[in-house]
Amino acid sequence: MTTHGPVMPIWNCGGCDLPWPCPTRKRELRAEYAGAPVSLALYLGSYLVQAAEDMPWTPAGALHRRFVGWIRQTARPAQAVQRRSKSAAPDRYERQ
Repeated sequence: MTTHGPVMPIWNCGGCDLPWPCPTRKRELRAEYAGAPVSLALYLGSYLVQAAEDMPWTPAGALHRRFVGWIRQTARPAQAVQRRSKSAAPDRYERQ
């Protein structure tokens, strides 16, 4: 059990007092949800909704970046580019 849980309604980390999810909790979540990024996104999306209700003055974009914007950044950039180039479908309008 982690000590890096959210303290509501201020949404700071109970372990280190940084904005939640803190870097430690992000590492823990990446390990816990390894191979299940959609489940991680759904889990954090539910917290995003709760935080938006608790902090209506916070811009939606800031909350998005804080709660779910970092999820796709788990892969190294070279791997992400390589995956995109392999999966990219050829342009059907490309002249031959």
